[in-house]
Amino acid sequence: MNIGKVAKITLLGTFVAISSCDNFTELDPLAALSETTAFTSPASIELVANGVYQAAAVGFYEGGAGRGYPFGAAAIQQGEMRGEDMVNLQAFYDITYRALYTVASANNKNHWEQLYALINQSNILIDGVRRAGETGLISAQVAAQYEGEGRFLRALSHHELLIHFARPFADNNGASPGVPYRERPITSSVAVEEGLAQGRGTVAEAYAKLLADLDFAEQNLPATRTNGIARATSGAAIALKTRVKLHMQDWAGVIAEGTKLGTNASTGTFTSPIGNYTLEAAPETPFVNYTNNRESIFSIANSANSNGGVNGALANMFGPSSLGARDLIATSPNLYNASFWVNGDLRRERLQVGQTTGSFAFYYTRKYRSYGVFADWAPVVRYAEVILNAAEAYARQGNSAQAFLLLNAVRNRSVPAEARFTTAPADLVLAILNERRIEFTAEGRRWGDIHRLVLDPNYSTNGIPAKIEVSQLTNARYDLVNRPVLTPALPTIPYSDFRFLWPIPASEISVNPTLAGQQNPGY
Repeated sequence: MNIGKVAKITLLGTFVAISSCDNFTELDPLAALSETTAFTSPASIELVANGVYQAAAVGFYEGGAGRGYPFGAAAIQQGEMRGEDMVNLQAFYDITYRALYTVASANNKNHWEQLYALINQSNILIDGVRRAGETGLISAQVAAQYEGEGRFLRALSHHELLIHFARPFADNNGASPGVPYRERPITSSVAVEEGLAQGRGTVAEAYAKLLADLDFAEQNLPATRTNGIARATSGAAIALKTRVKLHMQDWAGVIAEGTKLGTNASTGTFTSPIGNYTLEAAPETPFVNYTNNRESIFSIANSANSNGGVNGALANMFGPSSLGARDLIATSPNLYNASFWVNGDLRRERLQVGQTTGSFAFYYTRKYRSYGVFADWAPVVRYAEVILNAAEAYARQGNSAQAFLLLNAVRNRSVPAEARFTTAPADLVLAILNERRIEFTAEGRRWGDIHRLVLDPNYSTNGIPAKIEVSQLTNARYDLVNRPVLTPALPTIPYSDFRFLWPIPASEISVNPTLAGQQNPGY
């Protein structure tokens, strides 16, 4: 098989052959390499690695054109449309927004398929570079670095699957069914049969494996590299661990990982000793200068020649038609008007844009601006997240002083001086969670927070939160003087409802008898 038409599997039940697009480095198409030559020279190995990143950016929709799965525009929109801080306006993600998904609905089905396709390509890279290292084609150090990249992407992908298809770690301490953690490449019928015998395991087992992958990546990836934002580094592995351990409610673990990246500083100014990450002075800089800034730790690259296209590019999916986009997703007035989002906040003034004409005269994000070119990079983890992850962990552990320093580091760069906290809020954890909603809007982080907090006695949404209908919106609803709160037309879907989880898609269970017997209840 060609590497560019490698055996892709929805979970391991069937092969799906696809051709690769040009990768973002503008090198030869990945499909030009055969499996027998892909790992026979250092140059071809680099092509394979670039191709894996390209697969993470573009994905394929129903086996056809790119759509921004699994870590482009589609993934970010899925994370927002499962939450309540942005409003679905048209049909693209209406099934996700209204929780009408089934085993055959396209959004959840393609997310599953493309994540496991990326996992398989990561495993092919890992297996190939191990062999290349053993034969001396590349040094052991270089082989381990490539393996670290594959294991970073493998861990990132499995965690994305866990937050959509499995219960949170807080539910019975990870004893609920997880997702199959695939660690072997599927390049033969024998490998398929072996994989078919693997069940879902538990959430805890999957978390243990993805942390092992991230530990390996941390130890074997460089701290800096050319085009470091778009290629995994040791700092990216550590940063992702702060997220993963936050989901596990391992507050001490979050603090330990954050300390490696400088979040234990007592000055109120934070810079990572690994990778030299820091907060940019202006909140828009990571999005305007998406290829080169000190705050973005890891992003998925796109380019004019390699992107999700008209139906899957970030600017097109999130922006208003007045700027050349498609009016698909607006900021919810309930977030825009929220009392915790103060007047004068630069994230509203510089990263939100109003549209006053047409059928969708609402407010939209301005984080993605490459209209018509589609070259915006998809943010995966920023230093701002590491800081707020650590802030929450410190607050949960009772260290309010350090938590307050961290919260203010993110908040104070955007809010006017008169709106800054002089003393810690009475509910510091809530203030940090609210800050996350402002800071990460339109980056797909909302569902992850809903998922991990759903059993929290103080900060749960109690399930899929109530949501506003597009019919409730007018431009006048965005009102910072009166700050109206709209009563959502779509009610809360409780955690006990089967729709809190997505189903394993029919394309998987129809050919995979092991997983057919392990479907999420209710489907």
